[in-house]
Amino acid sequence: MARASRLTVYLSQDDQFRHRPIYTEIVQRAHQAGLAGATVLRGIEGYGASGRIHTARLLSLAEDLPAVVVIIDHPERIREFLPQLRELVVEGLITIDDVEIVSTGGAGTTLSKSEPEAHDRWPEED
Repeated sequence: MARASRLTVYLSQDDQFRHRPIYTEIVQRAHQAGLAGATVLRGIEGYGASGRIHTARLLSLAEDLPAVVVIIDHPERIREFLPQLRELVVEGLITIDDVEIVSTGGAGTTLSKSEPEAHDRWPEED
């Protein structure tokens, strides 16, 4: 099994950057940076620093719902991407944690698109 880092960004679906959702901008920049992949998850309920619960169950409160962006790649690649995130995410929470890659869905899956010869497979851990 291999080690990697998971970058998670918690924000609101309503957060914007230059008139488009921040999560869209994060995914575009992650792709341009050659990161292995990014996933946006839309929340149906949650609360954050404000303490106010946002839920899709009540029409009047179905705004400002949570969104989460998850990116997994080599730790150094995740750290290199942080300055771009700090530029985008004014409100929200950014976390990084260590993860263990159990399966990549196929043998020899490439992680970061840049420098493929340096890491065309996840390194095996002992």
